[in-house]
Amino acid sequence: MNTSDTTRPELQAASHAVYPFAALIGHAELRQALLLAAVDPGMGGVLISGPRGTAKSTAARALAALLPGAPFVSLPLAASVEQLVGTLNLEDVLRDGRVRLAPGLLARAHGGVLYVDEVNLLPDALVDALLDAAASGVNTVERDGVSRQHAARFVLIGTMNPEEGELRPQLLDRFGLSVVLENPADHGLRQSIVRARLDFDLDPQALLRRAATEQAALVDQVVAAREALPAVDWSDAVLAHATALALRAGVDGVRGDLVLLKAARARAVLAGRRHVTLADVDALAELALGHRRSASAPQRPTPPRTAADPASAPGAGSAPDRSPSGAEGDWGALPPQPEGLERVRGTGGLAAKKA
Repeated sequence: MNTSDTTRPELQAASHAVYPFAALIGHAELRQALLLAAVDPGMGGVLISGPRGTAKSTAARALAALLPGAPFVSLPLAASVEQLVGTLNLEDVLRDGRVRLAPGLLARAHGGVLYVDEVNLLPDALVDALLDAAASGVNTVERDGVSRQHAARFVLIGTMNPEEGELRPQLLDRFGLSVVLENPADHGLRQSIVRARLDFDLDPQALLRRAATEQAALVDQVVAAREALPAVDWSDAVLAHATALALRAGVDGVRGDLVLLKAARARAVLAGRRHVTLADVDALAELALGHRRSASAPQRPTPPRTAADPASAPGAGSAPDRSPSGAEGDWGALPPQPEGLERVRGTGGLAAKKA
């Protein structure tokens, strides 16, 4: 028997192995944002911004592997609008009187994950069509006055390196959640990440076996959360708190308010609760509003919580993020600092010599 024939199955298995979501190390905010988007894809997906080599694509593929039977579709930078949304074959009308839809990448991604690397480098027309479908869950294909629709419900994950350019604010706002990654600065954490990746590259199946129990638990958790999501609601106090935070952030429109509430609902149902708390809202304010915040937003104190909401009781829920000064809801914003002016001294150049 040929030696290559005996090794081909193992090589094929290794090539198709996907790093398990349960084995991801660090980037807690990213893992949380991806799970929230998996529970409620209607939030508009997740934008991941960070330098090269910070596991952006690894996390995206890991999320797809977490969803039972979910396809993972990657959008190439050179794709056309027709390749993305599909097209209508009107020639069939002339032949047999029927309009046929040639599905695109949006149709292929239905029920799974659509991954867009370097989304900031895509043409605006492509990003518009992508975000429209991600938010509505429906894709409309039009040609010569004829239109067809099909379901396109998927988890949108876009990644970008800020060094290569930013997204226009109008497009940035339409992403549901935004996560900013940084290079791991902790030596111990960095070692753990490198060691886990080396273990996976050496023997993917061994790492998959070690993470199998936790991975299965995450699958069950996401499936149960998706089923229970419609039964979860928020109180008037929670709604008022979310809108107050959005006002304080100076966001345009109400998309940020809606995303914040939907994300808080997904967080609650992932925790096995049927009600949203103020703590859910506070925990996700940065993810939902950080990329929408106006640079000139006034610094107002966070609205006080009312005793009517259970989360206002001592010890209820998780503690909100705090700035170094101890103020709630500041999301890392720095207060304005006065800048002094320096007198510009003459250089004694050509003009001075002529004088």
